[in-house]
Amino acid sequence: MGTIKVIEVMSESTESWEDAAQNGVSDVCKSVNGVNSVWVKDQSAVVENGKITKYRVKLKISFAVER
Repeated sequence: MGTIKVIEVMSESTESWEDAAQNGVSDVCKSVNGVNSVWVKDQSAVVENGKITKYRVKLKISFAVER
């Protein structure tokens, strides 16, 4: 298995919590190689005028440390 590093990130979407999670993973993958799992640690939303306008997630993303 080697060594795994875990980072925590926050991401958001105007569409859904799933889309917010995908946005976070996609953004991390732009600068980190070897991403192999994600854990949705927390979810929240912004409400304006009685409607959800933004979905937010806190993610723990793990990836292999390159030797």
